[in-house]
Amino acid sequence: MEVFTEYLASIDNPQHQAQTEEVLFWVTKKFLSLMPKIAWNQPMFTDHGTYIIGFSVAKHHLAVAPERVGINHFSNEIVQAGYGHTKELVRIKWNSPVDFSLLEKMIEFNILDKAECSTFWRK
Repeated sequence: MEVFTEYLASIDNPQHQAQTEEVLFWVTKKFLSLMPKIAWNQPMFTDHGTYIIGFSVAKHHLAVAPERVGINHFSNEIVQAGYGHTKELVRIKWNSPVDFSLLEKMIEFNILDKAECSTFWRK
């Protein structure tokens, strides 16, 4: 988690900081094989050099970015969880609980789907 220390310290709102830290800590502990890193000023996780999932903080939400394929694959579940989404990210409002089960499914999907991927992003 040390890799995220500076990023977390830059979040002004204590509640947003705590929720972001909780999510990042959960991913770190749940998926021991993933490499935590900061890239493009955002916390993210990679597997064998390929992007798996990233996060960013906005005024009204925590953004989760599992790539477009992940959004498309889980769009119904994302809506059922009460989250908004675009083609590239899921918005978890700060006053909403984090659906860790859905987050786990998205990460597992990307790990399996990108097992043979040799590029950072999907082509």
